[in-house]
Amino acid sequence: MNILGIESSCDDTSAAVLTDDGVQSNVIASQSIHIKFGGVVPELASRAHQKTITQTVAQALKESNTSIDDIDLIAVTQGPGLMGSLLVGLCFAKGLALSKKKPIVGVNHMDAHIYANFIDEAPEFPFVCLTVSGGHTQLVHVKAPFDHEVLGTTRDDAAGEAFDKIGKILGLPYPAGPVMDKLSKDGNPKFHKFPQALLKEGLDFSFSGLKTSALYYLQDKSEEWKKEHLNDVCASISEAISEVLIKKLKRAVQETGVKSVAIAGGVSANSMLREKAQKMAEDQQLKLHIPHITYCTDNAAMIAITGKMQAELGRFDDLSIRPYASL
Repeated sequence: MNILGIESSCDDTSAAVLTDDGVQSNVIASQSIHIKFGGVVPELASRAHQKTITQTVAQALKESNTSIDDIDLIAVTQGPGLMGSLLVGLCFAKGLALSKKKPIVGVNHMDAHIYANFIDEAPEFPFVCLTVSGGHTQLVHVKAPFDHEVLGTTRDDAAGEAFDKIGKILGLPYPAGPVMDKLSKDGNPKFHKFPQALLKEGLDFSFSGLKTSALYYLQDKSEEWKKEHLNDVCASISEAISEVLIKKLKRAVQETGVKSVAIAGGVSANSMLREKAQKMAEDQQLKLHIPHITYCTDNAAMIAITGKMQAELGRFDDLSIRPYASL
């Protein structure tokens, strides 16, 4: 089965082709227009998707040496995400499905982050997945394909959102998460102890207090001081966020008794989080799954693999499917 995946939930336009031999192409067109605003502007994002989606899909087909006639299934993000952005991708996919008489499946973006782990090496069920991105932070007990129980979620800011907002305070470009990760490698994670909220309470997360703490901590610091200790501050922030994520993941493992864990979402590319996850897995004798860096951030390959799994279960949609911002 040859699958065309289309992803447009936020500010990345992506298309991928998945065959029985694996991912043949995974094209991602990122939008630089949001940098000067320090965050994604929904209207500008949807307009940028409209400009690039045709070329992005065409490039994905070209790189995979396939044509649209070779495609057996179209998988497209249905939500959650920005409504305008979702509409562009979904309408384009429905147009292709209608004109070429191809079956279509709508994919939950959060499911796709989890099943990005299945692209290279499929975890054994059941497992617990820590999904961390700019918009979401969740602990999910994955009992079987698409049989999920959300064990915990964020009560306010997501982990990636906290990275970006604190990075903005530090004067770093958007998105700040990858920049902070790079800088933290040369910093001292014990330089300053930032708060770790809800550490002993259940499986929910909260990062708004960390953001406020960083704001107060930095507001009376000189620009010279910030420049001198930038790496240390980034490392300390990364330590606070990753420590909470790993301790909650460990608690979820203890409560469910699973033998495998997975990490997914854009923040799963964070080097400190990956190191801590690897150590926890070794200490707890768990099998750890983390997607390749390419499949951590929003991409169409994860949409394609999820669409394939849905099709194998006979879960198809028709042209009446709609986008849902809060799916």
